[in-house]
Amino acid sequence: MGRAFLIHRVRAQNIAVESDNKIHDDQVAAKYGFRGGLVPGVTVYGYMTVPIMEMAPEWLERGSMTLRLMEPFYDGEEVVVRAEAGEDGSIAVAAGREDGTACARGTASIRKRSQPAPARLPEHPLPAMDQRAAPSSDNVIPGALLGTVMERLDLSGRSYSERLLRYSNDILARNFRLGPWIHTASEIENWAVAREGDKLSARGRVLERFDRKGHEFVVVDVTIVEGERLIQTVRHTAIYNPRSTDAPR
Repeated sequence: MGRAFLIHRVRAQNIAVESDNKIHDDQVAAKYGFRGGLVPGVTVYGYMTVPIMEMAPEWLERGSMTLRLMEPFYDGEEVVVRAEAGEDGSIAVAAGREDGTACARGTASIRKRSQPAPARLPEHPLPAMDQRAAPSSDNVIPGALLGTVMERLDLSGRSYSERLLRYSNDILARNFRLGPWIHTASEIENWAVAREGDKLSARGRVLERFDRKGHEFVVVDVTIVEGERLIQTVRHTAIYNPRSTDAPR
């Protein structure tokens, strides 16, 4: 791939105002130092994949992307996505505000067809919604399997990339009784393309739990499978217990 440069502009939409994650609610987000409800990180990721797909459509089948979410977008803001392809075939992509503030960065690449796929995580029973425990250092245990989320792929009103990464959010939300929480980073590997209506099995495992600057973080590995086909693997990082503005720093 030769060097290329693309700009994609889109108006940010906070599609999660009514979701259980109240970090997307204006009043709740203000308690954590934000000026409004956060546009979901998976939505921002969806915006960032648009120029990647223009440059390299095969990315959906054998591409990877490291994603870091640094600053939030708010509903109605213009998102400016800039993507630049390097001589080595990688694509550097950044999403920022019109004033130049960088809010998210990523690096995408295309994998060789001969690279072997990783082993699938096993399925594991999902707790009933009323039996989910609030996450803590006592029950967010590295190595522990998470309950499997099984759903048919529904692309209503959402991009394919956004919806697929949302399964990694769902793994957390369906296994733990979360308060307001924040998606901060993902390492995504695409292995095949799922289609609307496919029944997907999203399987997870806790990789790591740590504290930083008053926030409590979790890192999970996620495997998404359709039948015998591996669709996507993700290393997904989130703040499951963010520090509030009145907490000591």
